[in-house]
Amino acid sequence: QVQLVESGGGLVQAGGSLRLSCAASGRTFSSYHMGWFRQAPGKEREFVASISWSGRTPYYADSVKGRFTISRDNAKNTVYLQMNSLKVEDTAVYACAAKFTSYSRNYSDNEYDYWGQGTQVTVSS
Repeated sequence: QVQLVESGGGLVQAGGSLRLSCAASGRTFSSYHMGWFRQAPGKEREFVASISWSGRTPYYADSVKGRFTISRDNAKNTVYLQMNSLKVEDTAVYACAAKFTSYSRNYSDNEYDYWGQGTQVTVSS
């Protein structure tokens, strides 16, 4: 019912910025709580940020608070992750996910209904 496609990944220097986008198909985008997760080689997937359907309630992992900003544009069926002050340890594959729900909270990764394939972010020193 929903397809998610990430874009905007690439290679940046430490301290730089990058903006990821996640475009969703269909007309039900506003009914989904959206999240960003990342996975580095040899490590488990970890939560990065998520946002309510209205865009008024964001959630962040402690490791990215003050540096990353999640937002969404329901008219464009797109969620964004603005990443500033990037660190080498931010290097990972970043994937977006969608949870169909009538209310929003900070869902765990196994609760999401749909996933994108991910985009590579590499931060060099």
